[in-house]
Order: sequence, then structure tokens, then C-alpha cells
Amino acid sequence: MKNGLLPPLRFLRSTSFLGANQARWLHKTRPAPTIPQPRPFVPDVQTFLTLIGRGLNKHASKFPSWESLFSLTSPQLKELGIEPPRNRRYLLQWMQRYRKGALGPGGDFKYVTDGQALLKVATPPASVVSDAKYVVNVPQGEEATLGDSEILPRPNGYTVRGLKSIAGPFATPLPQQAGAIVKVTEGMWEQRQGRKIDGGERRRAEIRFKRRSVERRAEREAEALSGF
Repeated sequence: MKNGLLPPLRFLRSTSFLGANQARWLHKTRPAPTIPQPRPFVPDVQTFLTLIGRGLNKHASKFPSWESLFSLTSPQLKELGIEPPRNRRYLLQWMQRYRKGALGPGGDFKYVTDGQALLKVATPPASVVSDAKYVVNVPQGEEATLGDSEILPRPNGYTVRGLKSIAGPFATPLPQQAGAIVKVTEGMWEQRQGRKIDGGERRRAEIRFKRRSVERRAEREAEALSGF
């Protein structure tokens, strides 16, 4: 227009085209998800899905490799048949937790054989007078001394009770207080779902209103019958 208030139509089209190109360019340059390294207690997809529970290990065959699992997005998980949506959200949340190192029991074990970790109580050598005791993760068939505690991993969540008893999540004591075994177990890291009361938050008010209506109707009917 002559008054100069509005730009020419040709300029508007050019701006719109540029914005679309910028949006596509930003989408294409979004960084790919970080692929974390497997751990001794979590060596493969099957074990990871078993640990986080909710029956997700039945989908293990859909992920040909560790990298394929941790590179997928929610729409891609949907295409693979991971249903319902809350299971996809749960899986994605655990994948992100794993990337950050926020793991469940056993995630910091170093020595694991066939899905089992051996824990022992590290005690001081006979020449040292000390009551210090620590729970350490040792290779199968080895003993632990206090000096080893500086080298052997001391897993989080496991403590010494009494003389040589080991207490902690999923720790199964060995005979004669010879230590404890922690084995990969279904749902070991599972975050339990809350129990819905009266239909959950979205339907709670409706369900309770209907229940009160039924109770009031029953009271009125009872009063009417008592009047005869």
C-alpha cells in the first residue's frame, strides 16, 4: 500500500516460506537420544525390561539391540505395539532414569555372574584391631578383607546386621552367614502403580456423587416404608 503500513504481499509469502524452512531445519537438527552403556547387572534389553517390571519383558524380542531400545521415541514405541500409553510413558521414564544413573538395587554392582551378584562382609585382617565392617560386591568364590573395601565396590542400600548378616533389597542370605546373593528378579526396580480409589482423580467426584444419590434414595424409601 502507498501509506507504507503493510509490506507487499510478495514479502509476506517470502517470510512464511522462510519460517517453514526454519521449523524443518530445527526439527532435523534435534540431537539424537543418548545411548548409555550396559552395566554388569543390566547387560541386555531382556534384563532391563525384567528389572523395571510391569510385564514389559514380553516385548524384549521387539528390540534387536540395546542401541535400538534407547534410540526409540514414543511414536516409534507405539508402532511396535507397546500398549497401553502408560506403559510407553513408564518405559521412557525408566530409560531416562537409566541415562542419568538413577538406578534401582544392584545397579552399581561390578561383579555379576549369570544374573547373580555375591555380597560379603569385609572384615579387617587378623593383624588389625578394628570393628569396621562393610558390605562389598566380590567375584564368585573370593573372600573379602577390609583392605579390599577400598577396591571392591560397596553397593548402596546394603548394610551389615549383627556379626555377618547382610541386609538389603532382594538379598538372600547364604548358609552359615557366608554372605548373600542378589539375583535379577522380575519387577525388582518397578515403581508400583497407585491404587485407584473411587475411579481415580478424574472420576472420583462423579462416582461419589452417584453413590450419595443412591444412599439418599435408599434412606427416603426406608423412611417411606416405616411410615406404613
